[in-house]
Amino acid sequence: MRVPREGWRRAGRADEPDGRRLVIVFAITQTLGYGCLSQGFSVLLIPMSHDLHSSRTAITVASTISTLVGAFAAYPVGRVMDLYGGRALMTTGSMCGVTGVFLWSWSTGLPGLYAAFVLIGLALAMSTYDAAFAVVVVATAKDRRDGAIVTITMITGFLTSFFYPLVGWLQGGLGWRTTLDVLAVVMMLVVVPAHLWAVPGHATHRSRIARRTGFRLGDAIRTARFWLLLVSFVAQAGTTSGFLVMMVTYFQNVGFGAHTAATLPLAVGVLQLTSRLALAPLSARFGMLPVTTFSFAAQALGLLLLPLAGTSVLPTVLCIMAFGLGYGISVVARPSVVAGTFGVTRFASIMAVTAVPMALARAGTPLVAAWLEDWRFLVLLGSVTAVAAVALLPLVRYQHRPAEGPA
Repeated sequence: MRVPREGWRRAGRADEPDGRRLVIVFAITQTLGYGCLSQGFSVLLIPMSHDLHSSRTAITVASTISTLVGAFAAYPVGRVMDLYGGRALMTTGSMCGVTGVFLWSWSTGLPGLYAAFVLIGLALAMSTYDAAFAVVVVATAKDRRDGAIVTITMITGFLTSFFYPLVGWLQGGLGWRTTLDVLAVVMMLVVVPAHLWAVPGHATHRSRIARRTGFRLGDAIRTARFWLLLVSFVAQAGTTSGFLVMMVTYFQNVGFGAHTAATLPLAVGVLQLTSRLALAPLSARFGMLPVTTFSFAAQALGLLLLPLAGTSVLPTVLCIMAFGLGYGISVVARPSVVAGTFGVTRFASIMAVTAVPMALARAGTPLVAAWLEDWRFLVLLGSVTAVAAVALLPLVRYQHRPAEGPA
């Protein structure tokens, strides 16, 4: 049954204070969650490799394990989110993250490191973006949904970029193990209680979901639009993961100093911020899909041209910014397009189905990138990102036509 327009307005007024609180809390917890669980990995890759007497590729397997665990957990997590809401799930996930980072810091070999990243993978599935978006799309009115997602991702994307130099600075003064202990304590004191306090419980979630409409999972999967979106976002997710894991190491390999190599990723944060600031007016004028297609094409171009930049700072920064454009838009575009196309009632489950192949791409691409290591991995990533842009082209002309299915 379609919810009357007046019902949306009443829901918007009732949910608005909770929605504002969620935006503020998630901007903080997502920044700390991603910063503590994953952003510092590439900065710590070399010292971990030396201390654990293992190759960089073997260390990178830990990141792959966390991604695979997140992939296997995605659908059960999505089902629980749709049925019960996010408070218990996100709080438990945050606690898994704290435990995982502590175990990471205490690892003395690859088995201990890999075990720690099993917990980190669960934490990422249960307490970061997809879980947060599933809470937000139910807790906020339809006309405020994209603004809430943009605000959370804009702040998170910008601030997490500072974790690269921050972790590098901490590692230089404290060592990589103590650095991780500091990050785990921060998560324990901030993220866990924030999710327990701010995320709506089961009863509130059920009362809100009863006022919404949407596709059943099977109906969504049977649409052609679902599969084209899946191809695009899977390809883009894999290339983004590969570059984020390997970029600091790549910059050091081509000749940049350790401090410069850890600072250059700030350009990603700058474009994440500016692209998301511009996203609302651009998507209102041109549509979300054309803007996303352009950003993926820009990301592909930046990756393909980066090997030509060498150690020249300005061309390198421009290429990184082009990458940041696609990265910044993609994080917002996926939940926005899924919610706008398939509705809210099974949003988390549909997102989870798309998350599984995306997670597999994120898991495999860094291994290939670490194996290639030199300019060849950038050419590969750029070519795959170009495929992501091309896959969206058939959808652009139909962006204003809803897919067949429940309204």
